[in-house]
Amino acid sequence: MRRLVLILTVSVFVLLLGWRVVEHLRSGGTDSQGRGGRPAVAVTVAEVSVEPIQDVRLFTGSVFPQYRYLVATKVAGRVVSLGKRIGDRVRTGEEIARLDDAEYRQAEAEARANLDIAKAGLEEAQASLALDEKELDRARSLRERDLISDADVDNARSAFEAQKARTRLAEAQVSQRQAALEASRIRLDYTRLRAAEPGYVGERLVDKGALLPVNAAVVSVVGLDTVFVRASVIERDYGSIRPGQEAAIEVDAFPGRRFPGRVSRLAPVLKEESRVAEMEVVVPNPGHDLKPGMFSRVRVVIASEDAAQCVPAAAVVRRDEHDAVYMADEAEGVARYVPVTLGINAGTRVQVVEPALEGRVITLGQHLLEDRTPILLTGASKADTAGASRDRNLP
Repeated sequence: MRRLVLILTVSVFVLLLGWRVVEHLRSGGTDSQGRGGRPAVAVTVAEVSVEPIQDVRLFTGSVFPQYRYLVATKVAGRVVSLGKRIGDRVRTGEEIARLDDAEYRQAEAEARANLDIAKAGLEEAQASLALDEKELDRARSLRERDLISDADVDNARSAFEAQKARTRLAEAQVSQRQAALEASRIRLDYTRLRAAEPGYVGERLVDKGALLPVNAAVVSVVGLDTVFVRASVIERDYGSIRPGQEAAIEVDAFPGRRFPGRVSRLAPVLKEESRVAEMEVVVPNPGHDLKPGMFSRVRVVIASEDAAQCVPAAAVVRRDEHDAVYMADEAEGVARYVPVTLGINAGTRVQVVEPALEGRVITLGQHLLEDRTPILLTGASKADTAGASRDRNLP
């Protein structure tokens, strides 16, 4: 058994040694120790690209309607008509349900009759007032000719003033009866339950024949032309969210489809127990595909650039509190340390604001490098470099 392990160990060593020799020959005979006797580090490289980039944050939330209201009774009564069911569209002012109105019609007729009586009383009072006014004028004329006494004039004046008061009372009674008639008409109109805003019936809460008290809900109506997505923002992301930022909504009902929206509001406080704040995203919904209650994933674009200099995120290293990348100097076969200023981080890709980078950036093995460390490119990148080395060796 010990002999078998020794044979396997030697075989693996020979295979590794052979692989290094082959790699040495393919790379044009370059010494694996590199310049100055330093060992070469096997690395992988990638191209520096100029492309659009976005900093996107992901949140989860729920869809809410633009508005939701209950159509409820304002008077008591039995439901005699209810023509809407869940999912039915309603228009502004459209009748949704009707209550038994016999009692309210009778009340309106009684109020109208009382108004007619009050008007007749007012006409009688006005006629009497006109007559008393004439009697007062006649008494004054007779007194000027000393045909009657002052007491007779005073009596005529008192009768006129009393009738004037009765006329004002009759006018007030007419106004009172008019108000009572209008109130009875309003109560009668309350037996017709109408939609205040257009939308769809979300819930039907009663059926025809139900005897309802005042303020009993009949149906709920939701507006879907625009919806809102409410999501929780953790404290770490709170400072990056601003109203007006672009967003995209994804729901399980429509896989692969994104609904464009925009951040409309951000709560000014965070909840102490969870350290999150509520964010509201407004989403146009002309096709009414998004429904209230849907679970949603929200992608908010924090920052974006149409043509950014980008490198793979794996290429960025942190040395001495500074960000940097290692560029592959393929002409000399060494790595060059380049401090960089980073911009948008898109996860797998990172924007390099400055300096402008030329060549290819090292994405694997850079943590073993220092400035001008000899490198050995692997994979397709190594083959490309080997071909370039052969071209340089041609006369």
